[in-house]
Amino acid sequence: MRHRCRIPQLSKPADQRKALLRALTTELIRNGSITTTRVRAKAVRSEVERMITLAKNGSLAARRQALGYLYDKQLVHTLFEQVDERYGDRQGGYTRIYRTVNRRGDNAEMAIIELT
Repeated sequence: MRHRCRIPQLSKPADQRKALLRALTTELIRNGSITTTRVRAKAVRSEVERMITLAKNGSLAARRQALGYLYDKQLVHTLFEQVDERYGDRQGGYTRIYRTVNRRGDNAEMAIIELT
């Protein structure tokens, strides 16, 4: 049964799943948009929104939480500096997911997730 299990399993063990989500979150914040499967894009959306919310908070504890999650220390500092001018007036909805053509090899549904 999967009742009340909100986290998508992504067909991976917990440690690999957490590492994948951390890597996708780091690359999305670094590059602004990434192309991945639709299920992974939906899973990484909540993590990116959580990191931007921490950056909007701006406290030392929030910065330490972000440093513990993201892989790049310099990226965290730039995120905390730029978040107010970019997302200061918004209450969520920092990402957008576009569906694209299916992947050629295994026909997986692909998507582009980007920061708005």
